[in-house]
Amino acid sequence: MKSPLQIKVLGELLVLRDAQEILLPPSKKTRALLAYLAVVNRRQRRDHLCEMFWDAPDDPRASLRWSLSKLRRVISDDEDQSCLGTDRSSVSLDADKLDVDLQHVAHITAKEVRVLGTSDLETLAARFRGRFLEGLELPRCPVFEAWRTFHADALDRTRSLILRALVERLRGEPERALPYAQALQSLEPSDVQVSLELKSLVTSARQNATRLRSDEYLGPSEHRHSQAIRYCRSPDGVRIAYAVSGRGPPILRAAHWMSHLQYEWESPVWQHWIDSLSRENTLVRYDERGNGLSDWNADDLSLAAMVSDLESVANASGLNGFPLLGVSQSCAVSVAYVVRHPERVSHLILYGGYARGWRKRGNRREIDIHEAMTTLIREGWGKDNPAFRQLFTEAFIPGASRKQMAWFNDLQKETASPVNASRLHYAFGDMDVSTILGEVSVPTLVLHARNDAAVPFEEGRALAAGIPGARFVDLNSANHILLGDEPAFGDFLREVTSFISVADPT
Repeated sequence: MKSPLQIKVLGELLVLRDAQEILLPPSKKTRALLAYLAVVNRRQRRDHLCEMFWDAPDDPRASLRWSLSKLRRVISDDEDQSCLGTDRSSVSLDADKLDVDLQHVAHITAKEVRVLGTSDLETLAARFRGRFLEGLELPRCPVFEAWRTFHADALDRTRSLILRALVERLRGEPERALPYAQALQSLEPSDVQVSLELKSLVTSARQNATRLRSDEYLGPSEHRHSQAIRYCRSPDGVRIAYAVSGRGPPILRAAHWMSHLQYEWESPVWQHWIDSLSRENTLVRYDERGNGLSDWNADDLSLAAMVSDLESVANASGLNGFPLLGVSQSCAVSVAYVVRHPERVSHLILYGGYARGWRKRGNRREIDIHEAMTTLIREGWGKDNPAFRQLFTEAFIPGASRKQMAWFNDLQKETASPVNASRLHYAFGDMDVSTILGEVSVPTLVLHARNDAAVPFEEGRALAAGIPGARFVDLNSANHILLGDEPAFGDFLREVTSFISVADPT
């Protein structure tokens, strides 16, 4: 049986017979006519085709006859003259003798994308070579152009669904996911989340390649462990990115503001935290909603939503009886989680945190400062403004080097949009777990830098005082984020290691 004529429209128009490309007429209108007839897949009136492709002064019927004669020569052969059917009033292509690539994807729904197997999705993704009828624009033929644009937009949405599903499923295989992420970014260049995911996959693929090369020369303990980035969903559908690194008993670090799993992994500000906590433990950490690699389009930024995110990560990681580390505002999130799930947590470690957000503390001067900061964040976040950068650097890491300051500035641009950053900062002001501190029933260690400018030292002491049996450690530092070369970080590690190494520190 003769193989059907293949007509490919998911990209530049391409026609093949028996896997051999057929040279099409140079006339764009003639090629557009062929594509139109193949896609609509039904008989078309001649006068309709004339109106679509030719102006009246050009003798449309003669132009149509000329184009049809050219097409008949190239798409029919000696054995088959009936692929192109014509009569005095209409024109059609015989659908039984065609294989049009669009027909394989035209009716795919979001539900079908979710249930199809990964290999099936990859087959569908491979059918797209570009946009629908790419390069076949006819600006002087508005009816055709409207038809082409409508189909192009609809097929772009279908392609995006397929690519997003593949990227999500294949994150554990970055080399395999990377081409789909690159195609998705080309399709949606302004989507910040797609750009961040692409960067993460590029870095993960590079790390895998480096590790494979290193494994040929180094023993397993002679190079830095890798991290695996995974995803789960909160009950409201927000996708949360989490990372797993190291080996040994697990420890979960609750998400804090300005986090980005991939940037932290490479940063001079957080790398020593990750390496030290991963050395003897399996460290699980995640990006807050609206932040980092987690979904940025999260409507709910409440304390309850953040506790749900922590629950989702703990469940997805299969953790039970684990130490929980809260940092900064995630101390309040961690307290709320422990009160709700005391059986899941073996030890609670709280660093640089508070029970009451800045608005709940009732200090008028502090509220005015933070409200001004919320506005400043919305207007200046991520911009290369030295004054803005200095404000946040001095608050979080006043003892930072130039390299650390530069990285911290880049983090602002990568971790969240100006709107999300300001929304998160504003939401932190309303956090309040002061009334449930007395319900914390697990062994608790509270640590705070003595001269912390981001969170008042007294808030750390109040946090410890409200938790039954909690031990408070005063660290000699002015940095909200402890730096790797300061003694206070070594003190922090010794206290934490000693605390979690015994079954019942109280």
